[in-house]
Amino acid sequence: MSNGTLIVGASQAGLQLAVSLRQLGDTAPITLVGEEAHPPYQRPPLSKDFLTSEASAESLSLRADVFYADARIDLVSGERVSELALSSSGLPGSGVATTATGRSLPFDRLALTVGAAPRRLALPGDGLDGICYLRDRDDAVDLRGRLADASCVVVVGGGFIGLEAASVARALGKTVTVVEAAQRLIPRAVAPVVSEFYRQAHARRGTGVLLSSQVSGFGGADGRVTEVLLTDGTRLPADLVLVGVGVVPRTELAEQLGLECDGGIVVDSYARTSNPGVAAAGDCTVQPHPTTGLGRVRLESVQNAVTQAGTAAATLLGTLQDARTVPWFWSHQGDLKLQIAGLSTGYDDFVVRGEPDSERFSVLYYRRDELLAIDSVNSPGDYMAVRKALSEQVTIPRDRAGDPGTPLKTLLAQRAEPVQPR
Repeated sequence: MSNGTLIVGASQAGLQLAVSLRQLGDTAPITLVGEEAHPPYQRPPLSKDFLTSEASAESLSLRADVFYADARIDLVSGERVSELALSSSGLPGSGVATTATGRSLPFDRLALTVGAAPRRLALPGDGLDGICYLRDRDDAVDLRGRLADASCVVVVGGGFIGLEAASVARALGKTVTVVEAAQRLIPRAVAPVVSEFYRQAHARRGTGVLLSSQVSGFGGADGRVTEVLLTDGTRLPADLVLVGVGVVPRTELAEQLGLECDGGIVVDSYARTSNPGVAAAGDCTVQPHPTTGLGRVRLESVQNAVTQAGTAAATLLGTLQDARTVPWFWSHQGDLKLQIAGLSTGYDDFVVRGEPDSERFSVLYYRRDELLAIDSVNSPGDYMAVRKALSEQVTIPRDRAGDPGTPLKTLLAQRAEPVQPR
C-alpha cells in the first residue's frame, strides 16, 4: 500500500502543493502536517487588514474545513516534525517523519514547505513583555490586542512588514516611531527615490522615521518594556515594540537530511533539492532567478509560493515543469498601494513616471536599456502594463516611459506591432 506524499509545513505553499497534486491526477494519500494549531491561512493580511480588525481570524482560512476531507488530504495540525529519515533502499525520497510527540508519518514522496521564522534580536532587555514579532496568526492576534491599549509604539525595522504595521498603528492614533539601521527604508527592494517617498509619506501622516539608527537594548519596569535604547544614546518611550528585521529560512530539517542549504534550501527550477527525490517550495527556498534562470534568489511572496508549489507537485509526479514566471509583490501601507512586478536587482538605470509628491507614480528599472521591473504606487495601470511586457519578454522604450501623459499599455501595443517594410 502506498504511503503517498508527506508535505512538511502547512503553509500557503504546502496547501497549494497538495491541491496541485490532486489537480494533476494524483490519487495516492497526501499528508499535510504543520506545527500551528490552525489550518492553512493567508499571511499577507496579518500586517494589514487583520491588525485593523477589518478581517477576522476565520476569514484568513485558505479553505473551508470540509475541503480537506473532500480532497482526501490528511491535515495534521499542531504537530511539529522533529526528525526526518530517508530510506536507504526503495523509492527515492521515501522514508519516515517523526513528530515531537512521537508520531510516525511514513512517506514515499517528501516535500518541504516549512517557510521562515522571524529574525530575533539578541539585546539587553529583549525578554521584556511588550516586545513583539509578527509572523503567524497567533502573533497577529496578540499584537492586535496590545495595539488597542498602547500609546507609544516603536517599530524596529523599516521593511514592508514594519511599515505596514506602523501605518496601522498611526491610523489608530498611536504615537509611532520607525527605527531603521540602514540609510533608507526598504533598502533591498526599491530604488532610493521610492525609499525617500515612503519616508516623506509616513512623516506626512505623523510617523517618526529614524534612519541609520541602531537599537542597543530595551528598558523596562515591572517586567514590561518602557523604552527603546539606541546606540547614539537616544531613548525612545515605548509601551509596545514591534521588531520586523527580516526572516530566517527554516532549514533545520533539510540540513538533517544533508540537503544543500545556502541562505535557504537550495532548489533548481523544478523545485528539486540537492536530493532529486525531495522537493521544496516557498519562503524556505533559494532558487534560480525566475525569469533568467541565473544565480540564486529567495522570494517571499504568495505568487512565488503558489507557482513553485505547483512546479514541485509536477516534479514529485515525474513531470519536469519549468515554470518561469514574472515575480510580483504588493504592500499596502494605509492608502499607499505599492505593486511590484519583476526583480530590479542589478539595474543600472531607472525612470520615474509621475510625481512622487502626488502619491501616484511609478519607477521603471532598466539594465542596458532592457526593462527589469516596476514599482507602482497607486498606479495599477502602469503595473499591469509592465507585468504584461515582462511576461511577453518585450521592453518599453526607456526614453518614452517617463511621460505620464502616454499610457504604458499604448507603448506596449506599439512595441508589439510588426515593423512595416519601407
